Amino acid sequence: MADKKRVFVKTYGCQMNVYDSQRIGEALISEGYDITGSPDSADLILVNTCHIREKAVEKIYSELGRYKKVKDKSPELKIGVMGCVAQAEGKEIIRRQPLVDLVVGPQSYHRLPKMLRNVEAGEKAIDIDFPTEDKFLYLPKTKKKKLPPAAFLTVQEGCDKFCAFCVVPYTRGSEASRSPVHLLAEARSLVEKGVVEITLLGQNVNGYSYIRHNEDWGLARLISELAKISDLKRIRFTTSHPNDMTDSLIKLFGTEEKLMPYLHLPIQSGSDRVLKAMNRRHSVEHYLRILSRVRESRPDVAISGDFIVGFPGETEADFQATLELCEDVKYAQAYSFKYSSRPGTPAAKLKEIGEDTKSERLSRLQSLLMQHQKQFQQNMIGRRYSVLIEKEGKEQGQVVGRSPYLQPVFLQGSLDLLGKIIPVEMKSYRTNSLEGKMI
Repeated sequence: MADKKRVFVKTYGCQMNVYDSQRIGEALISEGYDITGSPDSADLILVNTCHIREKAVEKIYSELGRYKKVKDKSPELKIGVMGCVAQAEGKEIIRRQPLVDLVVGPQSYHRLPKMLRNVEAGEKAIDIDFPTEDKFLYLPKTKKKKLPPAAFLTVQEGCDKFCAFCVVPYTRGSEASRSPVHLLAEARSLVEKGVVEITLLGQNVNGYSYIRHNEDWGLARLISELAKISDLKRIRFTTSHPNDMTDSLIKLFGTEEKLMPYLHLPIQSGSDRVLKAMNRRHSVEHYLRILSRVRESRPDVAISGDFIVGFPGETEADFQATLELCEDVKYAQAYSFKYSSRPGTPAAKLKEIGEDTKSERLSRLQSLLMQHQKQFQQNMIGRRYSVLIEKEGKEQGQVVGRSPYLQPVFLQGSLDLLGKIIPVEMKSYRTNSLEGKMI
């Protein structure tokens, strides 16, 4: 019997890319491949790419350049590029890096096995279509009998918001929501294999909308139905847009105990002028009103956000408005980046701010955000929280769990705690994690 071929999958970007890579891996196992953790031992290398930032794109080409040495040693090695860079650049990837054999966009992953057969026949394969079918229905479910306690589940893809800086509508397509019937079935299958926490994913996850039997399923209803799965203990969702924070979803934070008290709600800027230029279609006041209502519904909720610093035309006064917003909200966690022009977006036509100004502002913002994150974690010390134990730690007798607010929690404990939710008293904190003691 011939040895199985081995595939190495390298993933960049968001949780949705992680989820996609997992499903692709399962599909290739069904095609007779084994998963390997090293490109040097692979017969097939797949790079799942992110196109959100310029440096991320250049990193992909740098990664592909490193694989040239691997291909020189193993001429039969096949290399594929998947994801948003694949969707955006298409044939240009093969022109720029001829060692690439396959380019496939994020909506065509279910066509990958056929594409690989064409590649094995000596062809170059490119598929950057936007098929109407749900790709996940054509990708096989995992055959593993046991899964880690926390899992992702993509419920929605694409975006119709067309923020001026963002490539997602062009690389992931328009908003499309998956059938609740299929999602509930997949969730039950995950839970049967040991999953107790599911994070619902979408480029605009709270825009989830599916018409079934003339009824519109929104995200709140989907979460409520998922919560009926008895052995599913925790539900999260990300990433959301302020304009789709419905009344029912806000109220659910106060009524559904399985919905974790954590909301990632990006605003990008604290200046109404900049928000308008970004085509965000909401004001700072509207955003703050949403947060106020969420906190009224769930007083212990933690808020995280995203910020872009140095958007074209941003003045010092605009940036000061962002700092003031952060002082007002006091984010438990936030992600912040310098503006990066993406080809094909409306903002790419605008005159950019100097790199030094961007860097200086980003440093000031991150200093403030880190201060607020530190305060949030300090306030947890001495208190007890439910922690889901997810994996073994690096130290002897150590396990690692996840707090309701997504921080990693390190504590002493045995491996029979894996998959269990236990009470933990927080003893100390690090920059992005906590140390606790099991009660």
